[in-house]
Amino acid sequence: MSHTLQMSQNPYDLDDHQAYAAWRERKLATYPRSADELVVRVKDPRALSPSERDAILRACQRANMAIYDLQYPCDLSGHELVATLGAQFGLRDLDCNLYSDEACISALQVSSERRKHEYIPYTNRPIRWHTDGYYNDTAHRVLAMVLHCERPAAQGGENLLLDHELVYLRLRDENPRHIAALMQADAMTIPANVEEGVEIRPAQTGPVFSVDPDSGQLHMRYTARTRSIEWKPDDDTRAAVHALEAILADTSMGQFRHRLGAGQGVICNNVLHTRTAFEDHAPPGEGRLMYRARYYQRVGPCAAESAGSTQQRSQA
Repeated sequence: MSHTLQMSQNPYDLDDHQAYAAWRERKLATYPRSADELVVRVKDPRALSPSERDAILRACQRANMAIYDLQYPCDLSGHELVATLGAQFGLRDLDCNLYSDEACISALQVSSERRKHEYIPYTNRPIRWHTDGYYNDTAHRVLAMVLHCERPAAQGGENLLLDHELVYLRLRDENPRHIAALMQADAMTIPANVEEGVEIRPAQTGPVFSVDPDSGQLHMRYTARTRSIEWKPDDDTRAAVHALEAILADTSMGQFRHRLGAGQGVICNNVLHTRTAFEDHAPPGEGRLMYRARYYQRVGPCAAESAGSTQQRSQA
């Protein structure tokens, strides 16, 4: 879906004004106007049709995300479904985390387990703007994610979704120094995760914006949390963070609001997202349930398709 950008044509290089202007024009011209433009109806998640797969790829090219909507009941488990979908877009390497299963896929639902319920995804509380894996090191960037809804909540649980490239664009237009500050290698630190005196994860320091070396595409690492986060204590970083917070608070920014229903899901290049609080009126274990898979690749054609397309072009 994307090719490595040459240094002479890098829109994320603050000195390459021509490349940025061309990229900016394309981005704004093709950016969807509503979440409806992101929805792709899918018959069988085990074997997407060429038109279904192409529609998801096009949505990801425009806004780094697509919303799929299963049209028929599927006998795959949620774990199998997200893995099967991901594989059809070249997503192979899963990011394991503290409460994912042996296949590195997480079942997100309200939990009463000690420790687990201290993590917001396993509660019914709202979740502020973030990208997934913001506490990972730079060698394990989460570049893509599949989030599948098995059961929605009785009330609430709505998502806001926002393409991180659009945020970059707005910040750079406002002041390129904001981008320079947020691309510093020590811009944001997530302190170590320590439970009962045991370090589960070391502190992680890194940039907010970076360029993925394999694809040449923009990656964002961010959380709007105010606790357990340390920003670089300089004026430029403080100004950039305040500008970023203002952009995320602006509802006219190109945010998409969508409440996932049963059989719907998001496949994306780890865009910014939130979740509202929710309520369930079901017994424990029967309420809102989401399955989430995080990957170290971006959404794109699978390797076999890419190789086939290359061979066809060489024979043409």
